[in-house]
Amino acid sequence: MKNKGFTTRLVHADRVLNHPQDGAIHSPTSNSVLFEYQDVNELVDVFQGKKLGHVYSRSSSSSNTALQNMLADMEGGIGAVTFSTGMAAISSTLFALLKQGDHIVVSQYLFGNTRSFITTLEDFGIQVSFVDVTNVNAVANEITSKTRIVFTETIANPATQVADLAAIGKLCAEKNVLFMVDNTMTPSYLFDAKKVYASMTVSSLTKYVAGHGSVLGGVLIDMGLYDWSKYPNIFELYQSGDPAQWGLTQVRKKGLRDMGATLPPESAHQISLGLETLALRMDRCCDNALRLATYLHGHDKVAKVYYPGLSEHPQHYIARELFKGNYGGIFSLDLTDDVDVHQFLNQLNTVITATHLGDTRTLALPVASTIFYECGAQERERMEIGDTMLRFSVGIEDIDDLVSDFEQAFKSVSS
Repeated sequence: MKNKGFTTRLVHADRVLNHPQDGAIHSPTSNSVLFEYQDVNELVDVFQGKKLGHVYSRSSSSSNTALQNMLADMEGGIGAVTFSTGMAAISSTLFALLKQGDHIVVSQYLFGNTRSFITTLEDFGIQVSFVDVTNVNAVANEITSKTRIVFTETIANPATQVADLAAIGKLCAEKNVLFMVDNTMTPSYLFDAKKVYASMTVSSLTKYVAGHGSVLGGVLIDMGLYDWSKYPNIFELYQSGDPAQWGLTQVRKKGLRDMGATLPPESAHQISLGLETLALRMDRCCDNALRLATYLHGHDKVAKVYYPGLSEHPQHYIARELFKGNYGGIFSLDLTDDVDVHQFLNQLNTVITATHLGDTRTLALPVASTIFYECGAQERERMEIGDTMLRFSVGIEDIDDLVSDFEQAFKSVSS
């Protein structure tokens, strides 16, 4: 299927990559916790990594393996590890690959929960530098001999700053530093991680990949570009076989197995179904977001719109190169001072007030008082988040209905 289109590949990925039994087009859901071996020597070989197989469903199962195969193929990576949530993927991976005394460079615009976890790493003796990832020089100035990872999102949530991914990737390759990219906001349909030399991508499958607000999941994918034989923290037992797999092995063992954030088999199945329509939904979400952002940019009740698709956005031209002419389904805005933001949200009917993104429905929430409340006013200012910022995750509804909903809400608060 290598020469087929993106959606054709996804629709047939389970059948082609995993070869389900009896001519099924989807892999069966396996709910078994344990796996029997008629020969104990075979069990020992699987435990010791000499042979592929499943020993306990916390570590692996056929349901998760099937999904991992599809996600790695979609991303162009050499392997994947699935987790129960996107935050589990991030936290398990970083705990697995870092140790006391290491240093990491991360985006100062990180999503609230990710930022909260990164500060927790400091309590474990890991040094953290928060930097402006729109400027590669700011990243370069923080890299030291102890720097192990540079971590950033592609587009920041909620103020939509776009990292200078290509320049940072080149820098990390030169410095032999892992470049870990969260592409939740821009799945591989929009963004080719290999082109920016990303070592690994991490994503919340809960969002655009699954797409329907009905299942949690996360994934780490190794892009096959990093030489793990040069990484100082690989456990000795895992330094066998193909060095390209050492990182994934350590994440599976020290991350997934030891920390236990396993993706349930039924969740893996639901995510694989959502995966099939990823491109169709992304096209509609991105188109709706651009049209809404453009409409709101010229509205007299809107002070500012934050969206990379607008030519006024500081990283518009970087985004245009990185994301294949689409700019994501997320935008934020500041209303004018005479509009009560909570009252405005309460007047919306089609748009749902909820904390989620990447859904088929359009969602909205006030940022400072919810998902970034714990950061405090000083950190919110550094991240360019104002007290009245509203974030919108645009869905696949008919655009005329969305515009009408905004119009009636503006009229209600004006009157």
